[in-house]
Amino acid sequence: MSDTPYSTIIVSGPDSFDFLQAQLTIDLQSLTSKTLIRSAWCNPKGRVICMPYLTQDADSYFLTIPTELVDLVMQRLTLFRFRAKVEFEARTATQKELGIETTVDDWLLENLRAGLPEIWLPQSEKFTPHMLNLDMLDIVSLDKGCYPGQEIVARTHFRGSSKRRCLRFESTEPLSPGDKISDGQRDVGEIVNAIGNDLLAIVPIDKKDVPLEVNGVVLRYIALPYVG
Repeated sequence: MSDTPYSTIIVSGPDSFDFLQAQLTIDLQSLTSKTLIRSAWCNPKGRVICMPYLTQDADSYFLTIPTELVDLVMQRLTLFRFRAKVEFEARTATQKELGIETTVDDWLLENLRAGLPEIWLPQSEKFTPHMLNLDMLDIVSLDKGCYPGQEIVARTHFRGSSKRRCLRFESTEPLSPGDKISDGQRDVGEIVNAIGNDLLAIVPIDKKDVPLEVNGVVLRYIALPYVG
């Protein structure tokens, strides 16, 4: 998988379950040695640092994330370790740890079209779980206990106050992550992921049926199966 821009952080040690359970948005009890699940790790302000693909083997947990995020995540995890008996080691990701059955490019495009956002270094700590639809994708637990940003995530959920969501569009020309989306009068959103003419963007929900563009490039809204 040397052509795959992903690496795996191995978390091991007698306290590895409790440590990760107190850090990630997902309830780790839903993970078994035969499953792969998605999670997120937030900063105290409730912004998503990364979205690991999680697998397990014996007493070790595998967090697979873009390689460009590994140094940042390893450093931050170490700061949260305190007296917990856990160790961290990074290596190249395997295809199994990402659930890839096709090529990496095809897999990324399938995820994008299904509305599964990917957090790379430029997007790290910019968006909340609700902006990324993680509550709709069952990537956020509201009853497992505390984790960084949990209070903000819970408050947003119970108030129903997330007015911006991750929506899918097609563009008339290829665009790039970070490009600003305009309604013709002002910037109202930002592209999160883009592959060819397919993209996911954070946009106010009430703008999805309004003509939108990026520097004159027209966007067409496409409903996601879990958003409508």
